Amino acid sequence: MNTEAIRKIMGVFLLVSFIIIGMSKPVKEYFQIPKQIVMFEGEAMRFSTAALPVQATVKDAPKSIEVHKHADSFSVKAKQSGEKKMVLEVAGMPVKQVDVNVLPTLKVIPGGQSIGVKLNTVGVLVVGYHLVETEKGKKSPGEIAGIKVGDIITRINGKKIEKMSDLSPFIEEAGKTGKPLHLQVLRDKHSFTTKLVPLKDKHDHAYRVGLYIRDSAAGIGTMTFYDPVSKKYGALGHVISDMDTKKPIVVQNGQIMRSTVTSIEKGSSGSPGEKLARFSDEEEVIGNITNNSPFGIFGKLTEPVDNGIMNKPIPIALSNQVKEGPAKMLTVVENDKVEQFDIEIVSTIPQKFPATKGLVIRVTDPRLLKKTGGIVQGMSGSPIIQDGKLVGAVTHVFVNDPTSGYGVHIEWMLNEAGIDVYGKSNKKAS
Repeated sequence: MNTEAIRKIMGVFLLVSFIIIGMSKPVKEYFQIPKQIVMFEGEAMRFSTAALPVQATVKDAPKSIEVHKHADSFSVKAKQSGEKKMVLEVAGMPVKQVDVNVLPTLKVIPGGQSIGVKLNTVGVLVVGYHLVETEKGKKSPGEIAGIKVGDIITRINGKKIEKMSDLSPFIEEAGKTGKPLHLQVLRDKHSFTTKLVPLKDKHDHAYRVGLYIRDSAAGIGTMTFYDPVSKKYGALGHVISDMDTKKPIVVQNGQIMRSTVTSIEKGSSGSPGEKLARFSDEEEVIGNITNNSPFGIFGKLTEPVDNGIMNKPIPIALSNQVKEGPAKMLTVVENDKVEQFDIEIVSTIPQKFPATKGLVIRVTDPRLLKKTGGIVQGMSGSPIIQDGKLVGAVTHVFVNDPTSGYGVHIEWMLNEAGIDVYGKSNKKAS
């Protein structure tokens, strides 16, 4: 047998050996114990060691972390916040070091309430072109000036523009003098300037810029959580985009207010359902909006809110702590009554960095399925609770399967709200 054949046989033998070893129970158990563990104070985690005689010790902080050996496993209990090191030993020999990061206990109050949302944009948003009928034909001065749908006009002749009515005096003045308007425009986070010459409409002799614009948006959604101490809240779980341009709305300010669900348009395959709701009669503002991000809307509450079924702070779960299986969703399907419905977390991604769509969920509650067909528009932001912990929020429905949809991990919403999930302020203080 030649050398090349022997090498091939040895290669196959080693490959098969590695596969068999990798599939063995002791090796599987070893790799299931991560190199990094993140826990909250008071939490405990358990690791199976039925086939692997592992002994775990914490040498630098035995009072901060308790390790208990069981017949077929060992458990780790976090007692005090901080970063610790745990050593795993087999037959007295160290085989692995595990970094244990214990975070201060964090609890927030889950939402579920239907809320009305009003957003005021930075400047005025261009949502379309309008052709002005002039003596020389139909033209759009805005299009001629290079302005595109989705652009935001922030200043005219150096003056700040906040609402649609701010444009009229400038347009009239430019029409009278013949001087062009100097516009400052925001496009995809980049600012530029351009000149626009208003044109006279031959019918009413008024000067026009040939643009359809909007300075605010309104809709409904669901409150996800709020912090009883700082009053910071998060809602919706996804960005609010303009209905015409499909681009995220750049927020100058906004308000949330109480909302009442009046009826439900049931969802079906290919046709997402919708909550039909109205703002409260008094249009009572209960908080502001300071941020419209991919993870939802955020701000501070100015009035107390009450979901009627869960008004005490509950712990939160990080993305790596969420597991597949049954869970609950809080939402409103009638009037302003928050109710609890059964769902299942079909899949969860333990994300290391902020990202949307970390969860896939399915509605299993027969009553909710009968009422709504599953997830409908307006449920965005509905909190997801598993094992008594707030783990995420509903964000999107699957168009072809309204019983299912996406969710976002609560970790990223809290982070976006400016709530100290990782105990950074405590570290700075110490």
